[in-house]
Amino acid sequence: MLEEIGKHAKQAARYLNVLGSTQKNQGLYGAADALMEASDSIIAANERDLDNARKKGMHSGLLDRLMLNPSRVEAMAEGLKAVAALEDPVGEVLSMKPRPNGLLIGQKRVPIGVIGMIYEARPNVTADAFGLCFKAGNAVILKGGSDALWSNKAIVKAIQTGLSSAGLPSKAVQLIEDTSRETAKELMRMNQYVDVLIPRGGAGLIRSVVENSTVPVIETGTGNCHIFVDESADFSMALDIIFNAKTQRIGVCNACESLVVHRKIAGEFLPLLKKKLDEKQVEVRADEEACAIVPEFSSASEEDWGREYLDYILSLKLVDSVEEAIYHINRYNTRHSEAIITSTYANAQKFLNEIDAAVVYVNASTRFTDGFEFGFGAEIGISTQKLHARGPMGLKELTATKYIVYGDGQVRP
Repeated sequence: MLEEIGKHAKQAARYLNVLGSTQKNQGLYGAADALMEASDSIIAANERDLDNARKKGMHSGLLDRLMLNPSRVEAMAEGLKAVAALEDPVGEVLSMKPRPNGLLIGQKRVPIGVIGMIYEARPNVTADAFGLCFKAGNAVILKGGSDALWSNKAIVKAIQTGLSSAGLPSKAVQLIEDTSRETAKELMRMNQYVDVLIPRGGAGLIRSVVENSTVPVIETGTGNCHIFVDESADFSMALDIIFNAKTQRIGVCNACESLVVHRKIAGEFLPLLKKKLDEKQVEVRADEEACAIVPEFSSASEEDWGREYLDYILSLKLVDSVEEAIYHINRYNTRHSEAIITSTYANAQKFLNEIDAAVVYVNASTRFTDGFEFGFGAEIGISTQKLHARGPMGLKELTATKYIVYGDGQVRP
């Protein structure tokens, strides 16, 4: 089965490699229209997944990730149209310089080829991954989790219908319907067909792909995202940002999971924080001194500093300085997104320069770490590694480069 999928993907990738922007955009619009036409069947398939997930006792944050409704299906369709409206990176000439021997050496963007995606219970990723890979001229092989199998099948079927209606190869996107770990490991070793593999999900999934894959991997990370409230922070701003970053949507990797507060303002700020977080019944797991200030806080363990809760839970650590905050965050973070709330320029710049993360914010919510919010139309994931791509991965991150050389008969002496 995987052999056939790989062959079809390679064939589609060769076709997409020379496809113009107009044709790719027609395919994206066709897929978007097909998603809307199939909305009822996609939602029915999703309800089947939700029923199974509830029976298994899936956590509410993960159920939210899994759930589709008419507005979310429409958002997937609009996401494809947004990608169509973006500038096509393929063919962009990055440089062109003459050499003393008369050679003209340049570099331009080209598709990667075949991209494999392994991800968990997030059916919207199915559409996002297709749209970005397709616009960048790549075929994509999708391996979703068992929890979203019926949703993913319905979404891919609709997209393939839309591609066919536009006269384009439906095999540009394929779904591996066998959700077993053995099949996932086979995909990780399909070097002859897959050019790069992108895992998107929890720490266990990402670790498994990194450790087992012989295909090159772009690692997307989990999100133990911090907010540091400096001693010069505006309290109202800090409370609004923390509340948004923690509670606007709990089951996402850019939600705030850990809070660091300057000790000088703790006595005044923490009671206000508790009152604000009580609006969503957020449990705060804090160090001993913070618990002494607000006895209703729970006592934090060492494990809490590094946890991605994906729940209405927040860890809280008091520190004496921006330097101590930076040390704590760099020790326990997952290199995803970190924020400082401050009115002090020097502390803001120090935080920006010294925090080791893909995205660092001053006076803004970590929830903005998102391809759409960054103007990419969508994203295929948030890369937390440092090679090739880092941060939200849009179209340019799904291309490679090659050198192009013009001569007029030169031979090397």
